[in-house]
Amino acid sequence: MFSIEQLQVFITTVETGSFSAAARRLNKAQSVVSQHIINLELDCDATLFDRSGRYPTLTKAGKNLLPHAQALILQHQRLKNSVSGLKQGAPSELKIALDEGIPFKKIANITHELQLEFPYITLEFLSASSLDIIDMLKDKNPLTGIIFSELTIPSYLDYECVGSIKFDLYVAKSHPLASQICKNIDTLRLHRQLIIRSRNTHSSSFQIKISPNLCYADNYFLLLELALQGNGWCLLPKHIADESVESGQLVKLPIEFKEMGWQANVDVLQHQQHSHLDVFKTLRGLLRNIF
Repeated sequence: MFSIEQLQVFITTVETGSFSAAARRLNKAQSVVSQHIINLELDCDATLFDRSGRYPTLTKAGKNLLPHAQALILQHQRLKNSVSGLKQGAPSELKIALDEGIPFKKIANITHELQLEFPYITLEFLSASSLDIIDMLKDKNPLTGIIFSELTIPSYLDYECVGSIKFDLYVAKSHPLASQICKNIDTLRLHRQLIIRSRNTHSSSFQIKISPNLCYADNYFLLLELALQGNGWCLLPKHIADESVESGQLVKLPIEFKEMGWQANVDVLQHQQHSHLDVFKTLRGLLRNIF
């Protein structure tokens, strides 16, 4: 019968496109990778790769096996994470990391309830971009991330949507765009765009690059300040922009397509190693629908 290691080699070969590339990623000799694939084909009584070309390609049997292999590997990883969590037990410290664009007041309101149920847990609050929080969770920290939804979430994280926050396009009152109605998106390409990206230079999936002239920041308050100084236009959470709009320093971008902003989902992320623990379950419950 096939093994977890054989399935991992199979999946890695598909992802990397060749046996040699899979060997490099897995830090194994190419002969070992090739033998695992041969053994898997023998166990399945089917040819999984067409080897006639320069690079191996999946046969029909390989394509049929792939989703089942991926599902099994994910479940195996979840099992390992759960076992590790059982050994650790309840943490003595719980970190809550949230994107700077998410109002902290809403989070602070629930901490009293959490500490009533778990009085001996020390809470630590962190602030970072959504993508940086995802990176922080790689280290299996006892951490709950509260982020704006991303299209790609690592398979070792559990997540759920707990609400949404309104975003709109804004520009300083003094900026040339504030005195004209943009007929279409091409007008925006003529002016500098202010955009969020993580500390490792990755951009959020909903921070779409429209203009070729860009200026980056890693949080929305820096983005707001750049906009107020007339450096360009940007997408901001409405609650962050409201005070500057009310004071007349910032305006919602006048544009013929009036609803270019959108509701961004807010997700709660937890590593599989911790998500089944009572304190993490309770925190998820408290966070549901507070936005």
